[in-house]
Amino acid sequence: MSVMPFRLSRRALLGAAPLLAVPLGGGPATAAESDFSAFLAGVRRDATAQGIRPGTIDVAFRNVQFLPRVVELDRKQPERKFTFAEYLAKVVTQQRLDDARQHLVDNWQLLQRVSQRYRVQPRFVVALWGVESDFGRTMGDYFVPASLATLAFEGRRGPMFRAELIAALKILDQGNVRTDSMVGSWAGAMGQCQFMPTTFLSYAVDFDGDGRRDIWTDRADVLGSIANYVSRLGWRGEESWGRQVVLPSNFDERMAGQDSRRSIAEWMRLGVRGAGSTPLTGREPDASLVLPDGPGGTALLVYDNFRVIKKWNNSTYFAAAVGYIADSIDRA
Repeated sequence: MSVMPFRLSRRALLGAAPLLAVPLGGGPATAAESDFSAFLAGVRRDATAQGIRPGTIDVAFRNVQFLPRVVELDRKQPERKFTFAEYLAKVVTQQRLDDARQHLVDNWQLLQRVSQRYRVQPRFVVALWGVESDFGRTMGDYFVPASLATLAFEGRRGPMFRAELIAALKILDQGNVRTDSMVGSWAGAMGQCQFMPTTFLSYAVDFDGDGRRDIWTDRADVLGSIANYVSRLGWRGEESWGRQVVLPSNFDERMAGQDSRRSIAEWMRLGVRGAGSTPLTGREPDASLVLPDGPGGTALLVYDNFRVIKKWNNSTYFAAAVGYIADSIDRA
């Protein structure tokens, strides 16, 4: 199995490893290898009990090995936290903005059909696609069942990853993707949407009706699955995500936080103003003030769709980056 070249990923910007790593040890089976084999035997029993065909498990487990690199990445802590500005500089690049505009044009008819079905604006579908996988360029190089088996066996979040592993086997058993094409991030996020297997089972769609839910190579399924997911999370198709604002010098920043909602008129009375050339109008939905880097930094007024994006990925930086890209497309 060939190794795909590494490309910078939004997921912790961690770096890549080969699709399949070397086994534990180089000679006779070690105790750890024996334990891992016993673990896989237990997963096999559970998967079979849930109706997954033994042949599917056989094919998947043929290439499942313990991946020490995955454990290393799981335990690795970032050397330092990116500031909001640094994160935006890495994620909301001019190249990504240009690509987003082009993808909006190239896929406009498909995006219109997706939007009509799920009530999610095309610009947000494209923005999520871009941040998650750079429009399919960065899906990850890891064989997903091997990564998930490693993380489930390693034990720090064992039950969660065991459930994800069985979900991955169900996806294979349904015939959605060839076993050797089930690649993703080191943590098991898959395809151009970067869905975990349980998310795939709940939200991925066969938008073009070809009998498979293919988020790796099928553009219609990718965009349809993104829109279905955010729609099911509570997306409001008539609203945006939020906007950057300017606070007065004497503003009490203790009023910030997603749990505090006020009308735009009230924020305006408190001296909050729109950033740039676009003023607040008072017609926007109720909003919360978010300070991604804390007091003294960038200020955002965010609406309910911002909260929906955070259900996808619980990161203020991520949600804002999606919004910034979507706004850039809207202005094009």
